[in-house]
Amino acid sequence: MRHSVKKLLPSIAVALAVTGLSLPAPARAQTYPIDCAILLCLSGGWPASVPCARARAEFIRRITPWPVEPPLQIWRCPMGASYETSPSSNSADRIFEALFQNESTAPRQSFPARDTADPIAAAWRSTEAPDYLVPADQALRLVQDRADIDISGPEFNFVRSIRVFDVRYARQHESGRDGDCNRSATVVLGTYGTQGDFSWQRSSITALPEAHVGLERWGQNCPGIYHRSVFVDWRDYEGNYGFEQVNY
Repeated sequence: MRHSVKKLLPSIAVALAVTGLSLPAPARAQTYPIDCAILLCLSGGWPASVPCARARAEFIRRITPWPVEPPLQIWRCPMGASYETSPSSNSADRIFEALFQNESTAPRQSFPARDTADPIAAAWRSTEAPDYLVPADQALRLVQDRADIDISGPEFNFVRSIRVFDVRYARQHESGRDGDCNRSATVVLGTYGTQGDFSWQRSSITALPEAHVGLERWGQNCPGIYHRSVFVDWRDYEGNYGFEQVNY
């Protein structure tokens, strides 16, 4: 029986959290692809668990200048490999499968490994499959800057919902000589394409979501404003809205 991402999330989060309770005392380096955890936890609205807390911390770290990185780097999560003898028609199931691949095939992370005991790594080790269970024609294949499977279906809309607004510069002030209001701003918007590819484009102050704070008086008379921030928002698998803002 096939399962949807929505049905898998609660049980996965609980299983990983419980696994973390029985970890041995000696710390070990984090080796699982953090983007698989970000993908899974984001889709479920960031469930309360140690793995999802770590994933969210990395998600936010990537938008903390400088530089501003794509908060989800789906091309670092190997979903193309599978333990099934024939490719699955339901690509959403591979989000779960990606968390339990052999560690030796894990791609490099975008940040240094930390010496810390990790419940995802422990769960991963406990479910490793013998090499003979992985068909040769389904060996790990990474695709640069996009997902390595087809994620064009609606179950992955939560990936395409992510928006990153980088307010690199926003200034409003009154001219000392003629009393005119001078305004200048540079805003860029990062979005995800059909297959999880990330790109930047020019945007504007007026395009910022209502949840963004710091520019509410922009365009009203001419109060002095100087603002820089990165704002990311998204909708999870069920359409619930979430956001984070980092000022700098």
